[in-house]
Amino acid sequence: MARQVNTLFLEQWLRTNSGAISHTASGHSLSARAVIQVWSELRDSLQNQTFHPHVLQSLKTLLNSQASLHVADPQAKLLLSLLSSPSFNLPSESYPILLRLLYIWVRKSVRPSTALIDSAVDVLSRVFAAEFGLKKSPSFLAEGILIFGAISFVLSASESSKTVCIELLCKLLEEDYQLVRSCEEIIPDVLAGIGYALSSSLDVHFVRVLDSLLGIWGKEDGPSSTVPTALMILHLVEWVVSGYVKSHSFKKLEAFSQETLRTLKTNYVPFALLMVAAGVLRASRHAANGQGLEIVSTLRISAENRIVFIAQNLISKTKGFINSDKDPTNSLLLQCLSLALARSGAVSFSAPVLVCLASALLRKIFPLRHLYIQILQFLNSSRSELGLNEIKKHLDSVLFKEAGVITGVFCNQYVSADEESKSLVESLIWDYCQDVYSVHRQVALLLRERKDELLVNLEKIAESAFLMVVVFALAVSKHRLNSNFSREIQRENSVQILVSFSCLEYFRRMRLPEYMDTIRRVVACVQENESACISFVESMPSYVDLTTWQDFSSKKGMEYEWSKDEVQTARLLFYVRIIPTCIERLPALVFRRVVAPTMFLYMGHPNGKVARASHSMFAAFISSGKDSEDDRVLLKEQLVFYYMQRSLEGYHDITPFEGMASGVAALVQHLPAGSPATFYCIHCLVDHANKLFGNASTLKADDWKNWQGGPEPCKKIIELLLRLISLVDIQVLPALMKLLAQLTVQLPKTGQNMVLNELYAQVAESDDVTRKPTLVSWLQSLSYLCSQAKTEVVNSKGRESKENSASPGTIEPLSWDRPNARM
Repeated sequence: MARQVNTLFLEQWLRTNSGAISHTASGHSLSARAVIQVWSELRDSLQNQTFHPHVLQSLKTLLNSQASLHVADPQAKLLLSLLSSPSFNLPSESYPILLRLLYIWVRKSVRPSTALIDSAVDVLSRVFAAEFGLKKSPSFLAEGILIFGAISFVLSASESSKTVCIELLCKLLEEDYQLVRSCEEIIPDVLAGIGYALSSSLDVHFVRVLDSLLGIWGKEDGPSSTVPTALMILHLVEWVVSGYVKSHSFKKLEAFSQETLRTLKTNYVPFALLMVAAGVLRASRHAANGQGLEIVSTLRISAENRIVFIAQNLISKTKGFINSDKDPTNSLLLQCLSLALARSGAVSFSAPVLVCLASALLRKIFPLRHLYIQILQFLNSSRSELGLNEIKKHLDSVLFKEAGVITGVFCNQYVSADEESKSLVESLIWDYCQDVYSVHRQVALLLRERKDELLVNLEKIAESAFLMVVVFALAVSKHRLNSNFSREIQRENSVQILVSFSCLEYFRRMRLPEYMDTIRRVVACVQENESACISFVESMPSYVDLTTWQDFSSKKGMEYEWSKDEVQTARLLFYVRIIPTCIERLPALVFRRVVAPTMFLYMGHPNGKVARASHSMFAAFISSGKDSEDDRVLLKEQLVFYYMQRSLEGYHDITPFEGMASGVAALVQHLPAGSPATFYCIHCLVDHANKLFGNASTLKADDWKNWQGGPEPCKKIIELLLRLISLVDIQVLPALMKLLAQLTVQLPKTGQNMVLNELYAQVAESDDVTRKPTLVSWLQSLSYLCSQAKTEVVNSKGRESKENSASPGTIEPLSWDRPNARM
């Protein structure tokens, strides 16, 4: 058979592909002088028939340079002489090292001597017959299996030597497999030996070797079944089957398929069979056209059927994953199935496989439900430690690292699925989103004060779960939102996707093209239908649910503060951003009942981004609809009164000026002409500006030279009022001019000049022929009043100084009645 490339040491290749770290320090290399010195010491020991302790240390040092070490035939003979010398008492620890050095010789020799191989087999047979029983150890066993398998794979070895090696390998596996359980670090070495034996040119004991590969894990005292082991089996089979295909060993390929994929043996464990099938699929991807293509195609079909059979049995055994399955065997099988499909490439659709993949994603790859239960149990108990290591271990696991690939396989299966299977997994994913939102709120509130690593790591899993949901939702939107489905089905799916996204919005930490693409698709579908808009809006948590959480407060003995619930805030921010896109279709009564209370609540949120979004939603509603819709117009006018109160009571500490400005600009432009609500808005702004000005009256004149710095909150309201001059309808304009003039003349001279300059600029740039003449006349009067107000202030101060000198206890208040009367 042809030697497989790039796998000189099969056991190291298996470790790498399983995610395990090699325990052999193969990166270290010795100098040529040091290597010669070690071999010289070994020769001296053989000649003197003494084995000093420092020689053992030298052997270990030599072994650590495995990658760069080359063992030639003379050194191999020396090693065999050490092992076969009758008067030479080797320590137990030296046997595995000597066997490993012989293994390096076998694997690195291009074509070792047949006679020397036969001699090696003879020596090794005697060593294991005489010494293994007395000096039995896991490493001794592993190195024996490895060297026997490697020799059976050597092309130049005689058939008798290969036969002896495979017999000894089978005997070790059948009689001493218990040693593997006691030291599972040797599993890659054991599997590599099995792989070499299966790839031997001989067919002898082929079934016995397979029985060990697939049956050892099911024995009571056999090695444990783990995910790394499963991955090693997968890649071992990939290596073996690739060798069969490349060397055109179709007879052996047929025998392998018959024993592992077409025959059901009770002693073969399901997880191993599953990984064998995946390994076959992975190897078959590289099969070239030719004589064996038909055999490989048949092999693929058998492998896929085996995977489907195992998936179907798993669903039956767990009753469709209805309840949380705590059986470790089923848990392992679910993990292995997802990894097997991730590494084996595309496979044909199968309903059992799709359901298993969905369950693996939700239960094993993103096991948030399980982790939440553990955390809440810990917080309700007196235990001092929480399983933080379990979460860290999961984050470092191969399963979690391959979540993206598994999600891709899952989505590919979904696209090819029947409608019943699609609906089933859709429900599973959407329910999962609701569950994560509900419980993570509670966990986040309880752990936020701890500021420890637990919540950070937990949210790393949740963030990846969000990415999975986004990719799946994109696949759903592409499949469901087309002409093949009714409009009603399209709208239902669109609303469901939006609701699910809202539940996981807290975990969206980056801008994803898939996310934006999905949002655009589903929003376009929702906003064209009134019932879909209502359905989406009514899925938003109610005002009562947002502000009170009786269950949390009663169980945890903590007062619930809605503004500190970051998970809920993120969800509501999602709604506040999406609702304006479909607000034209939203009836006024629904907006009043569902949206308005929440909108006003979040205008007072301490997070500026959230508050601004709430103001933007108010502006969107005010700008929506037609003037002929009486109920909508009436609601707009009613909302304005509370909007101004809510905005100004929080200005400037909470209410963002930009948000309030957008709301005010919208209402003055879209309310009916002469609306009382518009007058009320302007009066509120002027009153609040007066209040702020009164608080800032002690400031210096220089603070009013420009719009930045100084009493900035007051300046911003004045700036907003100036902006409204060009926006309000002509019926409201006179009242605005009067109130603005009254406010302006109260300012210091520098403030008056600042306002006048801004007004001059606005009027000069205006091309509104209707209001410009009025504004010009008003501006001239205002300029005159400002100058008169300054004169009166000077005269008043002069009179006051005279009266104060005559009667220090009498002071007359400054009056603005005359300027106001002129206006």
